[in-house]
Amino acid sequence: MPFSQFLGNQRIVDSLRGFLRTRRAPHALLFAGPRGMGKYTLACFFAQAANCERREDDACGECDTCRRIGSLLDPAPLIEQGLSERGENPDAATVERVPLILQTHPDVWALVPDPVRLRNPVVRPVLRIGQLRAVQHAAYFKPLRRRRVFLLDGADTMKWNVAGVFLKILEEPPESATLILLASNAFGLLPTILSRCLQFHFMPVNALSMETILKERTKWKPAEREVAVSLAEGSPGAALTLDLDATMELRREAFAILERASRAEGYAQLFARTADLAKGRAYSLDAQLEAFYSLLGDLLELSCQLKQPALRNPQLRKELESLSEVVTAEWIMRAAAGLDELHARARRNINRQLGLDAVTTGLGPRPVRSAEAPR
Repeated sequence: MPFSQFLGNQRIVDSLRGFLRTRRAPHALLFAGPRGMGKYTLACFFAQAANCERREDDACGECDTCRRIGSLLDPAPLIEQGLSERGENPDAATVERVPLILQTHPDVWALVPDPVRLRNPVVRPVLRIGQLRAVQHAAYFKPLRRRRVFLLDGADTMKWNVAGVFLKILEEPPESATLILLASNAFGLLPTILSRCLQFHFMPVNALSMETILKERTKWKPAEREVAVSLAEGSPGAALTLDLDATMELRREAFAILERASRAEGYAQLFARTADLAKGRAYSLDAQLEAFYSLLGDLLELSCQLKQPALRNPQLRKELESLSEVVTAEWIMRAAAGLDELHARARRNINRQLGLDAVTTGLGPRPVRSAEAPR
């Protein structure tokens, strides 16, 4: 697809086209930003443009090369095919020996965190050493067209003890290849890897562009699009994959936990709610944390009495306004710090419910505002 089909982050698009126009494509790029911002999509667009048969700094979208590389835009069928070919219950050696690599054209590879199994995937997929070693060997092959491109989605899932394999490629970069690392959290990567990448940080897409995307690609009514825009917070990918009813239910559950935690009483009921949320496997821990962070952001804006707060959860405005009257900015920041710690410990497979219990009980008694205290 041509770059014109990509909405938002125009400066990044212009930079990529400039690299191709001057034939000075960097050997390593980092696309960083929240999920759903289009990092993977733009990486695929770059791979097409770098090898298009008709154009030098863009993709025509019609030649055989563009069509083949474009198949990577929908990775789900390719992931399913790769896992099926490897077998339903591979042992650890097989997972490393037969790495999950998505390839529809010889010059372009896409790596995604390996879920290991198709029917019962692991809870937290990661990029594995077998995948990185495969890239290490293939990066120096001569391209069939103009440039070999390797997309590493979820680059921040690389464990630091195996990231050294990838670092070796960056220390002696191949001239005819570009490695694009995609990460939600750039600080999850080794500093030595970060220092060797040209970094691009994706910004949220504005509400008008979000509305345009949803109007073109969904059948939602205007009211539903408005809700999706507020919930997605500038993330087109998140908006397009939203289950509006399920997402709102998750936000309500998260709000109920915060509201009860602010009272510092009735811990039996509080623990019952955290248990229900933790057992709801329909929501990943990341999705649950995202719901809490979103609510805390709204509470902070309301607590500071901003004139026109840009609420992420306008459907809960009344409830949020009520809670903002009895919590302080300090309370909100302590809650956010507790969630940060839970997210960090999740890498060590902490029990989800116990983690939520620790966050909520650690908030202490409900703060009381004095008449003299400024808000």
